[in-house]
Amino acid sequence: ELKLLQIWIFPNKKNVEPRYGQMTLNVAERKNKFQQVVSPNENDEGMWIHQDAWFHMTDLDAGKKLTYDIKKKGNGVYCFVLEGDVTINGQDLNRRDGLGIWGTESFDVSAKSNTSVLLIEVPMM
Repeated sequence: ELKLLQIWIFPNKKNVEPRYGQMTLNVAERKNKFQQVVSPNENDEGMWIHQDAWFHMTDLDAGKKLTYDIKKKGNGVYCFVLEGDVTINGQDLNRRDGLGIWGTESFDVSAKSNTSVLLIEVPMM
């Protein structure tokens, strides 16, 4: 069985050198907190990309709540539920549901069951 999620992000400038990266994530680092896995900063946590975009993952225990703060004004966030049941920004979501959020500085992620969520923050051009 294969579980794959392929995500394409347009770079923020032309003619950048194409590259491929691979990393191993420590799952314990996202238990009830946000683990950054992508950032626009080369010396930051996770992989870096040519875009004002950040990816975070979290594995929340049932009943836990986190607040996500938008990193850059004008960005929006696509929330993707990998596993479990969650309420994001007042919207109930289940496994494999997605939700786009923009026009805010922060939002809450509340787990109704043990939950894994991917947050993809990108410019809303």
